[in-house]
Amino acid sequence: MQHGKYRFIVGFLSLPLALYALFVIWPFIQSIYYSFTDWTGLSPDFKMVGFDNYTRMWDDEVFWKSLQHSVLLALLLPLVTLGLALFFAFMLNVGGRRRKNAVISGVRGSSFYKIAYFFPQVLSIAIVALLFQFAYNPKDGAINSVLEALGFENQPLWLGDPNLALWCIMAVLVWSTVGFFVVLFSAGMASIPKDFYEAALLDGANRITTFFRITLPLLWDTIQSGWVYMGILALGAEAFAVVQIMSVGPGGPDYATTVLPLHVYQTAFRDGQAAYATTIGVALLLVTLAFAAIVMKLGRRERLEY
Repeated sequence: MQHGKYRFIVGFLSLPLALYALFVIWPFIQSIYYSFTDWTGLSPDFKMVGFDNYTRMWDDEVFWKSLQHSVLLALLLPLVTLGLALFFAFMLNVGGRRRKNAVISGVRGSSFYKIAYFFPQVLSIAIVALLFQFAYNPKDGAINSVLEALGFENQPLWLGDPNLALWCIMAVLVWSTVGFFVVLFSAGMASIPKDFYEAALLDGANRITTFFRITLPLLWDTIQSGWVYMGILALGAEAFAVVQIMSVGPGGPDYATTVLPLHVYQTAFRDGQAAYATTIGVALLLVTLAFAAIVMKLGRRERLEY
């Protein structure tokens, strides 16, 4: 029977693993191989150049700027997004006024609020980026129009200001993703027995104490997974799409919003240097793996069950 079980498992997993190896693992191997060549991406002819591309990357000022911006997004975007999501979810589920026969309760209309928070998730990230690009327009955008109506003069250039552009893009990423985690954390909080909260409140604990002593520990696995997900999002396609659509250049002004995925794209398709682009892609892969490993290592703790 054991032999038959293992044969069934191997037969069940063989096709998915083969497809994963073909479409995920093999492209990574190819990228590493091409990073040691001078392939342009346009010609089938290329030759091995050793570590020349990696030496060039080490001296590439744009690479270090884009790496700095990507790491900044990977550190701050999860912190802000998950922090806001936890706050909103906690208020929706536990932050309401006490009602009859209930020690704790969510706010009235919490279902509507969850739908409103989740709404950006049904929009394409390209549509979101375009909407905010219009909103940030310094001449007739919605934000500066409101500031002008309120009497503020010398409105910011927003995406045209090197000191503000990356923060504007980060705000868009937070707005577009926080709703997903509000719904996710709300589902997790709804599964926590209310007896825990009621016992803590009856013992004199306030809502802040219950959040840090009950909610946060019991949701820790979900938060950790969300942190890894948000970090990968900040280092991957989501950040690339927003920067590509919204920023000046794109990637400007003065490389103020250039991130690693955009640098890879521009190097490969604008400059026709596919081999060097794969070298930057290898660096991006290492940064992503290191980020996920550090988060999983630092966030490891004893699982709490209820």
